Amino acid sequence: MLWGASLGALELRSEGGATRLRALFPYGAETELAPGRREAVAPGAFASRIEAGEDIHLLSGHDYAKPLASRGARSLVLRDTDTGLEIEAEIDTGTSWARDFLAAHKAGLITGLSPGFRVLPGGERIEPRGDGLLRTVTAAELFELSAVTMPAYPQAQITARAWTPGGPAPGAGLARSFYRWRV
Repeated sequence: MLWGASLGALELRSEGGATRLRALFPYGAETELAPGRREAVAPGAFASRIEAGEDIHLLSGHDYAKPLASRGARSLVLRDTDTGLEIEAEIDTGTSWARDFLAAHKAGLITGLSPGFRVLPGGERIEPRGDGLLRTVTAAELFELSAVTMPAYPQAQITARAWTPGGPAPGAGLARSFYRWRV
């Protein structure tokens, strides 16, 4: 069994020739995206697309050209619990990027998990916190989850969404609405 870290990490197992991935995105974990800018995801924030049975993908590095599993292919199972989003996937090693991901994970290079989502209108709460702000995502459309190298939520092994105050919106294809709350 391979572990990415001790809490909320990617776990891989080989069972009967198949490689299975398990991970957890814990709700309520705060992270600092930029100085004074903290973010947390509330329990059930991703429920709309999960409960509707929408196709959600597990990708390597947020790259739709490198899918590792999907709900549509029945190789990805998501469970939205009160404590976090539980992920189980069966990784087919028939693609070069899947083999690359497995080798990088085994070497300890890719241990993080990053959700790709768009916050729904009214789906966030922003409040003062110390010298900055805390943004709590309460409702968002989850499109994908990615195995990544740089987690922004270190306690959960969740990766950062690139964000530079005053810079262009990060993430091709997904709107990053948190730009509007910078000071």
